[in-house]
Amino acid sequence: MKSDLVNNYRMGGYLLVALGLINLRYQTGHSGVLAHSVTIVIPGTALLISTWIPAMHKVLNTRACKAMTLTLGALLIAYAVIN
Repeated sequence: MKSDLVNNYRMGGYLLVALGLINLRYQTGHSGVLAHSVTIVIPGTALLISTWIPAMHKVLNTRACKAMTLTLGALLIAYAVIN
């Protein structure tokens, strides 16, 4: 797997974790903020962990996984911003 692709997946994972934690901090006091933040942080953490598992590199390199990850990432980013 290309190192550029792995770096892109990792940066996307870091972005989701950061957005989830920022969302948690700035929405303190609102109801359900923990559930909203965890919804963003868990997929980001799963993506980060999957980039360090060599067996997952074949899965992450498929076209379907790239499209699904991009779509899910964009939806989670929009959810973090709108929420």
